[in-house]
Amino acid sequence: MIYFKFPFDEKLYTTSENSEEKALIFQSFDKSDTVSFNGNIVAVSHISEQFSNQLLIQDETQSSAETHEEYLEKLDEVIQVIKNNDLPKLVISRRKIFKDFKEIDVEKSFRNLCETYLNAFRYIFVQGENAWIGAFSEVLGKFNKGTHEFQTMSLAGTIPVSASWSQKEIEEQKPVSSYIRTILGKFNKENKIQESETYDHISGNIKHLRTDFKLKINPEDLDAMIEELHPTPAVCGIPKDFCKEKIQEIEKFPRELYAGFIRIETDDFIQYFVNLRCAKLYSDSVHLFVGGGITAQSNPEKEWIETELKSEAVLKNLSFRN
Repeated sequence: MIYFKFPFDEKLYTTSENSEEKALIFQSFDKSDTVSFNGNIVAVSHISEQFSNQLLIQDETQSSAETHEEYLEKLDEVIQVIKNNDLPKLVISRRKIFKDFKEIDVEKSFRNLCETYLNAFRYIFVQGENAWIGAFSEVLGKFNKGTHEFQTMSLAGTIPVSASWSQKEIEEQKPVSSYIRTILGKFNKENKIQESETYDHISGNIKHLRTDFKLKINPEDLDAMIEELHPTPAVCGIPKDFCKEKIQEIEKFPRELYAGFIRIETDDFIQYFVNLRCAKLYSDSVHLFVGGGITAQSNPEKEWIETELKSEAVLKNLSFRN
């Protein structure tokens, strides 16, 4: 069962589960796993009473999160890999595990997230052993079925809303824009790529640098374009294949649905959102997934602080009963 809200749309949606057609598909970062919800997308007035913390399973993963010291040591290794291979950036994630509670109020947690992140795609779902909650505003792609216009964005760099951009964040975002520009160029038959100025994208307590892109494409090219775009440098690094290999070698946990994407098809659009600010829910623990773009100029301690800030984006909105 899933409930969700689109960006800047306060209607509550779910799936009717009355057909074999897949309304929503969650794709894992490495494409090894998918979670699908069949049926038509329908608006509802409230979350069902059956949708509660009683649906959550116990955490039997026996996972332990990286300590502060372990993370700093890992980033020292990552920075050396970046320097040795002359990489523009490599995105490294970690999992934060929170257990200091008796029970999660899933409905109130989702409501809090919806109120905090009006510009994001917000969701909560439980399907068997999988239970996730998230709110994310990065668009991997949005395709207009009528006009054939495709939109995407370059989103990178993370600092508190009140802070000012440093050269590190500016340089981190540039290769993401360049990568997207190159991919769109492969599918640009006759139409010019439209590109916005880079501007601040605010998401709760943090902000990113954002550049928007538009291009009219052939509908038959949509799947191939998404295949090329994912994972973007904002969640992986450059070059893509090399960075994906390094991520598997270096990271302590598999990313699962974190940094993957969700595909949603409506009457007018096919939309793809990157699954970034998210957590996996258990009856007795919460696994928060966070990451950051590491460059040769990165400071490991500052990167730790950034991931702590990102984890609060979801954690501070979760409602617990002690």
